[in-house]
Amino acid sequence: MSSTIDEQIIDLAADCAADPLRWSEMAYDWGEGELAEYDGPRGWQREAFAQIRDHLQDPAARFQPLMLARASGHGIGKSAFIGMVTNWALSTCDDCKVVITANTDNQLRTKTSPEVGKWARLSITSSWFDINATSIATKDPGHSKTWRADFTPWSEHNTEAFAGLHNKGKRIVLIFDEASAIADKVWEVAEGALTDEGTEIIWIAFGNPTRNTGRFRECFRRFKHRWKCAQIDSRTVEGTNKEQIAKWVEDFGEDSDFVKVRVRGMFPSMSARQFISEADVTGAYGRKLRPEQYSFAPKILTCDPAWEGDDELVISLRQGLAFRILCTLAKNDNDLIVAQRLARYEDEEKADAVFVDAGYGTGIVSAGQGLGREWTLVWFAVNRPTQAALTNAPRCGSRPATGSRVAGQSLTIRCCVTSFRRRRPYPGLMAKSRSRARRT
Repeated sequence: MSSTIDEQIIDLAADCAADPLRWSEMAYDWGEGELAEYDGPRGWQREAFAQIRDHLQDPAARFQPLMLARASGHGIGKSAFIGMVTNWALSTCDDCKVVITANTDNQLRTKTSPEVGKWARLSITSSWFDINATSIATKDPGHSKTWRADFTPWSEHNTEAFAGLHNKGKRIVLIFDEASAIADKVWEVAEGALTDEGTEIIWIAFGNPTRNTGRFRECFRRFKHRWKCAQIDSRTVEGTNKEQIAKWVEDFGEDSDFVKVRVRGMFPSMSARQFISEADVTGAYGRKLRPEQYSFAPKILTCDPAWEGDDELVISLRQGLAFRILCTLAKNDNDLIVAQRLARYEDEEKADAVFVDAGYGTGIVSAGQGLGREWTLVWFAVNRPTQAALTNAPRCGSRPATGSRVAGQSLTIRCCVTSFRRRRPYPGLMAKSRSRARRT
């Protein structure tokens, strides 16, 4: 009898090798025991399983990477989906490799791993695997190293755990839980797992959209043509606490970042390190200005040096409400080369002033002084000075007192406030602007 049941389970696993939806419906005792209150996977889970099924059953797509991204509010059952898809992947493909990571080691150990282990124990194939806190591996002694799921913590400075994820001719499943807070470098290394030929590759990135920058955000923006994306509102999912959610909406507002992230599955309008909201930036794209709307204003050349990683150095031109990027350069620590490029644009554009971000721009300004240029350092992310400090601050081009960082901040903030808030710029700029107008 037992042998017959085992054979039936093996046959079912073979039949569901490309159908995780059917597997999730058949592999669990829905309506019994721990699942007494559930009659099957939730609606959004079924849709995601169906996407995997359709991909694997398409001969043209099967061996191309499938990338799924879900941004959602709380309580929709993301961890349960991860548990079910992990069990399907291991149960229906011999020597399958699954790697699961999360935003923090604590999240991985205390939430993701226990939930995945729970669904492995509830499955009809629970006797096939050794289920531990750090891994789930087949009991077949000849395959325990190659047929397994590992819960792997990540480190931005040690990404080797993701560098060797290859399984040619078999199946790879890579899962990012709470993906919004996983460092971009880990995403970049994980891309290397997508290159195996003749291999079923599934990359799943789930989480609350807590940050509006980073690779998880770009799954829904820059790379949305590569990812199958969905944003899930907790209020549309069965089994969520609708009463508590309604209280949040009442307390914080439908359009608040709290409700966007925790309920609606939307990315926040602003991050803690952002000066200008995403909505304002998006609204500015594509706007057309007539020359008479900005030609009267001083020309301000700006330089934003590269900080780290994949950042680019950007040189731009601002004139009134008009703004355009003149050039971008890869991260460059040769201040003289950057200063020479900036000086050339200053001459070509006949700029009235040049503002350089002081974060990594002090060397550029010093190199500019060697070229006979008077450029202004701008200190961002500092407290707004008092009106007295603004009044007593030196004019642009003059040097603050030695060792006086406050004086430098007041000077640069004054320049920003006058030019970027459409107030009357300081006299030097206006004089240059009127002179240029007369010449033309």
